[in-house]
Amino acid sequence: MSKPFFRTVLGDRPVDEMGFTYSHEHIIIEDSYVTAANPEFLLNDVAKITQELTAFYKAGGRTVVDTMPANCGRNVLKLAEVSGRSKVNIIVPTGIHLEQYYPENHWRYTYSEDELTDLFIADIEQGIDRFDYSGPLVRRTEHRAGLIKLATGDEPFTPHQEKIFRAVVNAHLATGGPILTHTNFGRKALEQALFFEKLGAKLDHVVLSHVDRAKDIAYNRAVLDVGVRVEYDSVFRWKKDESNHTLRLLETLLPDYPDQIVLGMDMAKNKYWKSYGGQPGLNYLIETIPDFLESRGLEHCLDAIFIDNPRALYSFFKNPD
Repeated sequence: MSKPFFRTVLGDRPVDEMGFTYSHEHIIIEDSYVTAANPEFLLNDVAKITQELTAFYKAGGRTVVDTMPANCGRNVLKLAEVSGRSKVNIIVPTGIHLEQYYPENHWRYTYSEDELTDLFIADIEQGIDRFDYSGPLVRRTEHRAGLIKLATGDEPFTPHQEKIFRAVVNAHLATGGPILTHTNFGRKALEQALFFEKLGAKLDHVVLSHVDRAKDIAYNRAVLDVGVRVEYDSVFRWKKDESNHTLRLLETLLPDYPDQIVLGMDMAKNKYWKSYGGQPGLNYLIETIPDFLESRGLEHCLDAIFIDNPRALYSFFKNPD
């Protein structure tokens, strides 16, 4: 495919088919080590998830970015099924999540940088293992990853995390696939951005998530000034008796950084899904953000946040041979 493309669980698509995009979601979290410790994270009912995604599609949504990477609840077969049934494009990640979502003896700690690099590249170029590397057999599917994820916590980066950074950037540069990260309430976002810059990543294809939780406008500016993109996803999380820091950041920063900000819901808990009997539901941003932007004279930024910026961010910067 010579034209710019993004890679969905059902195949590559031209970027002009991405449409209205949510940039950080959790669509499937399978029964796993993660959900054993956090039952509220269980999201594996195909019928309920299809119902929510279908409502999203009817409201104008076209693409969602799933963010559960290798061997921590990812189920590529279910992701492919709900994508096909709902018509919503789903971008699926490879990569590694926070340490807390893996047992202490997990292979992530023993694999070398080269081995992790090869695993991430295989997910992107060959297909994701139907068993999600739960071992010992690997049966690759036709469904390929469209981005690479890593995560850091509150502490300074450890040698293990730096190894994952290098493997992620290796795979990113080898394949052209975009990078998405987790930050804890925005902490270490600036350090992430600077380390990606040092490692030679294509910064306009790197997005750091949850940075709105840091609240501080100057800190967000410092991150954006490095050249990465940021993803905000806490519009619905702020308590009624406190300021909505996400909306305040959008109002303040969109005029200066219109090409670097994207939004998502990050509904990792089933209590947020209407199809599971919760609130506010996946359509919350579609229902609220246009009116907010219009009220602030920023209606021209709607397409940037949900269409133009995701197209530029999640497209591959290298075409396959």
